[in-house]
Amino acid sequence: MSKNYKVFLSEKDMPGQWYNLAADLPTPMQPPLGPDGNPITPDMLAPVFPMNLIEQEVSSERWIDIPEEIQEMLYRWRPTPLHRAYHLEKALGTPARIYYKNESVSPAGSHKPNTAVAQAWYNKEFGIKKLTTETGAGQWGSALAFACSLVGLECKVFMVRVSFDQKPFRKMLMASYGANCVASPSNETKAGRDILAKIPDTPGSLGIAISEAIEEAVTDESGETRYSLGSVLNHVMLHQTIIGQEVKKQLEIFGEKTPDTVIACAGGGSNFAGIAFPFIHDKINGADIDIIPVEPSSCPTLTRAPFSYDHGDVACMTPLLPMYSLGHEFIPPPIHAGGLRYHGMSPLVSQAAVEGLINPRSVHQLEAYESAILFAKTEGILVAPETSHAVAATIQEANKAKEEGKEKVIVFNLSGHGMMDLVGYDKFLKGELSNYSLPDEDIKKYTEPLKKYPQPSTSKSGKW
Repeated sequence: MSKNYKVFLSEKDMPGQWYNLAADLPTPMQPPLGPDGNPITPDMLAPVFPMNLIEQEVSSERWIDIPEEIQEMLYRWRPTPLHRAYHLEKALGTPARIYYKNESVSPAGSHKPNTAVAQAWYNKEFGIKKLTTETGAGQWGSALAFACSLVGLECKVFMVRVSFDQKPFRKMLMASYGANCVASPSNETKAGRDILAKIPDTPGSLGIAISEAIEEAVTDESGETRYSLGSVLNHVMLHQTIIGQEVKKQLEIFGEKTPDTVIACAGGGSNFAGIAFPFIHDKINGADIDIIPVEPSSCPTLTRAPFSYDHGDVACMTPLLPMYSLGHEFIPPPIHAGGLRYHGMSPLVSQAAVEGLINPRSVHQLEAYESAILFAKTEGILVAPETSHAVAATIQEANKAKEEGKEKVIVFNLSGHGMMDLVGYDKFLKGELSNYSLPDEDIKKYTEPLKKYPQPSTSKSGKW
């Protein structure tokens, strides 16, 4: 009898609603704060986001319907397949059954279009003509450029300078979709000019790029430009939960019940939330699942940073958010996993960590690349450098199952392919990369300013 290597769902099986974890967290989310330390109101976000997305950002509804027009756009690549990694299992000699959700099949090559098409559509419905955004590795910029091309919006992307230089094909893809991509920091905004005057050779950061994108949006006197964010915020997490909902249906077809372990890389939190939040819902309701977000040792937000109120950008244009943060002035080392270089973590993911619902870990760069090479040689897919961190943790868990002699079910999110990240792989194969752990003194330096902000509560239910 032939093995079942992958499970596809039909379009009618694609989820028709997004899942909102905020409705089920045992300890409620703490509010974003304004400069005066008081909770912000939805109207205060109106210059940055359209009101229809702001409503999702502050919603406490458990399920939110996906409009038919957005579903039609998602059908271009969704539902995505769930694969059984038989060949990786064999290479490891593990009794674990390993599954991966293949989000690399989207037009932009990652999970990012799941929220990009939603955000573009909601902005279009609100009468917006142009979107600005930031991008690290270029996955999000490519996704929003694609989404804007579908609905007819102008798109401008500020790309972190080190990735702009490392990943030329990403900016070419954005241009092919009709977007304007510039290196950040740039001379096109006050935020960019201020940084360049202070640090002319800066590699840039997502925090800087966010400042530039927000500044361009809010200074448009026509009022027809808004800002779009690819991670961190509640509505972005919401749109990604289509991933985990599909995984549940596909595991059933494979004959599996509840997985033992769910894994995804984590930078700002969107692909982790996408696969994990539906399973966190199950965990809250009694399921025994180990849910693991994986980050680089060089940017250890969840594993070593404090839980604090902080801004999402360098110029402090965003509200203060309750999140694990390395500090908004943090300049990350130029590792090749550009999408994992953000200083902060999604407030929803952060609250799940405070509650003990997830178990974060960090992985060194070389282990991540070694794991990605083994995955490519066994399963055939060269994953994005970001995704390689999830692969590394999956291999760690599979080896642990081998040592314990347990038949565990492990699921990870293959958040994107690495076909436009070959420069990093080339440097790894030539032995030009090294491991880097962020020094304690750097963490102390960058997080010291956070002490002047209100401190969020770390109270929790104590169930996990």
